Amino acid sequence: MINKRFTGNTKDNEISGQKYLTKSYIQNMNSPAGKHFDVVVLGVGSMGSATCFYLAKQGLSVLGLEQFDIPNEYGSHGGQSRIIRKAYFEHPDYVPLMIRAYENWKELESLTGSKVYYETGLLYAGKREQLLVRGVRESAAKYNIKVNGISATEAKKQFPQFEIPDDYDILFEPDAGFLLPANCISLFAREAKKLGADIRTNQKVKSWREVENKIMVKTEEEEFTCAKLVITAGPWASKMIPELAAILKVTRQVLSWVEPEIKENFELGKLPCWMIVDGDDKGCYYGFPVLPPENFEGPSGLKLAYHYPGLVTDPDDVNRNTDSADESNLIDALKKFIPGGYKSTIELKTCMYTNTPDEDFIIDFLPGHENIVVATGFSGHGFKFASVVGEILADLATNGKTDLPIGFLNAHRFKII
Repeated sequence: MINKRFTGNTKDNEISGQKYLTKSYIQNMNSPAGKHFDVVVLGVGSMGSATCFYLAKQGLSVLGLEQFDIPNEYGSHGGQSRIIRKAYFEHPDYVPLMIRAYENWKELESLTGSKVYYETGLLYAGKREQLLVRGVRESAAKYNIKVNGISATEAKKQFPQFEIPDDYDILFEPDAGFLLPANCISLFAREAKKLGADIRTNQKVKSWREVENKIMVKTEEEEFTCAKLVITAGPWASKMIPELAAILKVTRQVLSWVEPEIKENFELGKLPCWMIVDGDDKGCYYGFPVLPPENFEGPSGLKLAYHYPGLVTDPDDVNRNTDSADESNLIDALKKFIPGGYKSTIELKTCMYTNTPDEDFIIDFLPGHENIVVATGFSGHGFKFASVVGEILADLATNGKTDLPIGFLNAHRFKII
């Protein structure tokens, strides 16, 4: 959803009163060998895999528990590709985190020798007064991010695939592109294991509870203890943390891959990523170029989706089946803005958003629990931040604070907690 503006504290970057994760504190734990960890991470998806890596990098004993395989397409991080951009229209406060995320993604590539980021540029289009356009301009101006304004005539020459209405503003961010989520998650998990993290798949967590000076985590098979608990459970966060059930809304989203009329006109290298608001719509349409199947997993087609909360769902009972109703809105938008972009549908997939009331993340200690850190409510725009969120969560779990600016993402802004 892109029809809001954020108001809130942006100065307080630390959470006071937290216990540091010191060796003396750890050694006070009494638990059978192999069953106690410095930190347990619930959910090893995008945020959890990065958190396991940054914790293990500090030499801590880490257990990551994932109820499915790693990676998987059951949560919010499936679907082949995710856009990454610096001129963050949602609010400028995200930009410092985004800049750090870019740095961390580059470090992951250097560490592993694997490419996860592809620079394609990103075309934005919408009416001047809409948040997509206003927000991009505001963030770009405040942080000196390169964003070019393009006239309708120039756009038709530079990007002939698009048909943008004359009353729309067109912007282009050359340093934006896309990430490969499955690769990112797999690499973080792999590198965490190399550093000694114990990551277990197909282990569904049944419960956790605080007992004296430790936390007990029970799965369907085993029970563990830890000094600190990090919960990055995606759409299942409210089931792990009942206090959040009234705040978080999980919605079903649809992704589409289609066959263009002339496929080579829309291939990687010829088409940028794009985000377009249709008239006075509350959400926006977005898409990616066709990726060559010999180098990329997943459907080989023009990918597009609609960024706006869909139908509310239960993550354990989400409708994974798709039909013509799921794609009609996407196809209509494609035909309007990218003539020649649709010949036939290749594949439809579902994922989930975990939405907060203001559409901003929650990254904080769980109120009333000084040893439990939570990252949730990424509202459909969080994956690109995974590399920096992992670093932040490791900071909070080990030091009780972070130098990165997350004050505006605090949990206390929701009075219901």
